[in-house]
Amino acid sequence: MKKLFILPILLLIICSCKPKSGESQATDTRSTEPKSEEWIQLFNGNDLEGWTIKMTKHPLGENYNNTFRVENGMMVTRYDQYESFEGEYGHIFYKNPYSHYKLRVEYRIVGEQVSGGAGWAIKNSGVMFHAQSPESMLLDQEFPVSIEAQFLGGLGDGPRPTGNLCTPGTNVVMDGELYTQHCINSSSDTFDGEEWVLFELVVYGDSIVHHLVNGDTVLTYSKPQVGGGSIPEGYPYPEGTNIPSGYIALQAESHPFDFKKVELLDLSIGKK
Repeated sequence: MKKLFILPILLLIICSCKPKSGESQATDTRSTEPKSEEWIQLFNGNDLEGWTIKMTKHPLGENYNNTFRVENGMMVTRYDQYESFEGEYGHIFYKNPYSHYKLRVEYRIVGEQVSGGAGWAIKNSGVMFHAQSPESMLLDQEFPVSIEAQFLGGLGDGPRPTGNLCTPGTNVVMDGELYTQHCINSSSDTFDGEEWVLFELVVYGDSIVHHLVNGDTVLTYSKPQVGGGSIPEGYPYPEGTNIPSGYIALQAESHPFDFKKVELLDLSIGKK
């Protein structure tokens, strides 16, 4: 008799645990689905709309010797109109500042360095971020106060990683300590040829920054701040000031580069 009573009770419990037809299972699944990512194409593939050029010794907006241009759907830096490089370091700034974001830059190094370029600038470029505005740079200023993710190519004689950190007018914290040396190498591979390299930044304001090369995290640091020996005269923020946001700029330092993709995912959207 006991078994006869137990069976209906079990059936009642099982039925009561089932969701009603059309009830919340589908709703729960939808609530856990990731939202689609809306990447902003900073470079539109056609022209330099939305970008502002600042070159050393030249006024804002002057594209000296057509250094920055668009060719074959790529933003490129070229030196075919130079007789010799004489310190005309160039930066092309995107129009909007950002604080929390992911940035993707797909680049390759091509050709030869122009005559007169510095030895350290062979196969050397980068993306500056958390940078001062181009309008605030001095006429003869070589580099904006910023954090630089440095792009290097191999020279065929040993390791020369890319995705490194350089700090014009800035310092960062690594492993709990303030780092004041100008450049710090990443753990990336060396790329000796003209292959495409995918570089990514993950930036959380004045907190954590990650560098990735071809999908691998190669460098992490935190607390970008004003400091070091390259602060321009009259810069309004004292050493130690945290840098929570700023402009993004690509470099031209005397070696030709191609940039096929420059896109950004704004992580601050929806933040309170």
